[in-house]
Amino acid sequence: MLAELAGQVRQVTMKRQASAIHKMPSGRRKNQELYIGLVRLHVLHHAAEEPIFGLGIMQELSRHGYRLGPGTIYPLLHGMDRRGWLRASWQLVAGRRRRTYLATAAGRRALQLARERVRELYEEMWEAAR
Repeated sequence: MLAELAGQVRQVTMKRQASAIHKMPSGRRKNQELYIGLVRLHVLHHAAEEPIFGLGIMQELSRHGYRLGPGTIYPLLHGMDRRGWLRASWQLVAGRRRRTYLATAAGRRALQLARERVRELYEEMWEAAR
């Protein structure tokens, strides 16, 4: 019963993410789908340095040209928490509770492997451009 409910929640979350992506102009939507892995790496990188929270990481990502709304970033953070890459906790900030995320040991290992693969891809892409 619990597994069935969790599956339904995942389906709703995925539909919401898809809906947010499909409301964008076609060109941006295609790019969003391509870049979502890079967004996860950004999130993991920052969460390995210090606790992050939804609005803060949305602002950080916007500095890098990513325009993500709450309907995309919060399901992404929850998914990374479910996968064991992030650990969520609550902090009290200015009298309000804020859910923060920090990279786990598994998340740090995944980030290290991703760094190696991104470096390899980067070198290959720049070598081909010469």
